[in-house]
Amino acid sequence: MSDTSSTPDTRTPAQIEADIKRRRETLAETLDELGVRVHPKTIVGDAKAKFAAQVDHTVGRAYVSANRLVSDVKGQLVSEEGAPRLERIVPVALVVVGVVGLLALNSRRRKS
Repeated sequence: MSDTSSTPDTRTPAQIEADIKRRRETLAETLDELGVRVHPKTIVGDAKAKFAAQVDHTVGRAYVSANRLVSDVKGQLVSEEGAPRLERIVPVALVVVGVVGLLALNSRRRKS
């Protein structure tokens, strides 16, 4: 673009017309791009993609945490050689059986 305040425009009419045509095409491309960006389907698609990425990230973190918890529990219930530690497994099993029994009793009481 020529600066009209300091130097006269020395372009020919054909050059000016070509410049106008080029600018119209650039403007049309820009408007098309803006139309795509603000289209409701594009906005919804972008929001879905962002949400899916966030869910994937959260699920990944939950998986890592669960995996670490399982490893920690396994470390408590299994010796380094891989043998079960009965002195730790039996109390845990008794607590689980007790909780399941209490839940079963509570369920039967609600039904009657």
